[in-house]
Amino acid sequence: MTLVLGIETSCDETAAAVVEDGRSLRSNVVSSQIALHQQYGGVFPEMASRAHIVTITPVIRQALEQAGIGWDDLAAVAVVNGPGLAGSLLVGLNAGKAIAFAHGLPLLGINHLEAHIYANWLIPVSVQKLEEPWFPLVCLIVSGGHSDLILMHGHHEYELLGHTLDDAAGEAFDKVARLLGLGYPGGPVIQRTAEGGNPEAFHFPRALHVGQYDFSFSGLKTAVLREVQLLRRAGGQEVAERGERLVDAGAAAAEVSLPLADLAASFQMAVIDALVQKTADAVANYRARLVLIAGGVAANKLLRLEMTRRVPVEVRFPPVHFCTDNAAMVASAGYYRFVSGLRSGLDLDVVPNLALTDSAR
Repeated sequence: MTLVLGIETSCDETAAAVVEDGRSLRSNVVSSQIALHQQYGGVFPEMASRAHIVTITPVIRQALEQAGIGWDDLAAVAVVNGPGLAGSLLVGLNAGKAIAFAHGLPLLGINHLEAHIYANWLIPVSVQKLEEPWFPLVCLIVSGGHSDLILMHGHHEYELLGHTLDDAAGEAFDKVARLLGLGYPGGPVIQRTAEGGNPEAFHFPRALHVGQYDFSFSGLKTAVLREVQLLRRAGGQEVAERGERLVDAGAAAAEVSLPLADLAASFQMAVIDALVQKTADAVANYRARLVLIAGGVAANKLLRLEMTRRVPVEVRFPPVHFCTDNAAMVASAGYYRFVSGLRSGLDLDVVPNLALTDSAR
């Protein structure tokens, strides 16, 4: 039995977890900062790092208590050192270094994107047994900061096939939700609003030709803004003329009756069409045996449905609570690094723009 403590502070969630043998959850504690940042419509970096300082120690203690273990029961400490917000990353990394040094434990630096991938290795509580993912596989990582297509040949063997050229999918959800006056975070509120809408009401662009496996959502965001402008003009009201004036447009949208459900549903389908089509193309061209979906947007119900329906191989995605930032996925990724003999030194530093391919074996 190998127990790994995972620590995650890459953005606005302070999290710690203990995972057994990379797959079985012993504890998972997450302290969310959503309420803190809602007033800003997004994460305020300085406030995020200060909140991590306050919560990091209690969260780690609670994770150990829930797991029913002490420091001597741990085999290693896994902590995210990038990508993410520098100030937030530093809090978690310094805590992980202190624990490793004080208790003589190996330190495992984990790429945040790699951790999201390994959320698919965790066995849900409701499942008795789940076979480990098999290679080669295609992984779609979709979050607030990333939209990446990865070909995974084996553990820690990553090939970047494509990425977003501008806005990430989750970022687009947040910006369009703000534009429509729906609030923050954008992913859940867009999904709820879209449930009663017609996904074919508006024909928004898919940007399928920007690169074989690359994504682009900036044009889609602007297309939604232009549609809101047209609808408001038809109602005799003015709207911000510059595409980047999303806050102004969102405030104005709240003052006029807009077909919010149809707009949300059409936008959501445009994003998902692009994600699914590019993933299906990668599966066919690289003869992948499995698709994994990872990241916060992996919680989207329509994405799960369309990916399962349109991709010709098995599709896996983590339980919703493992899609958003958590430390269980960090501990799982840490276990597979630990058993592979990979270690980090106490001179490990944060790398806010750390690439997944830099975390290969």
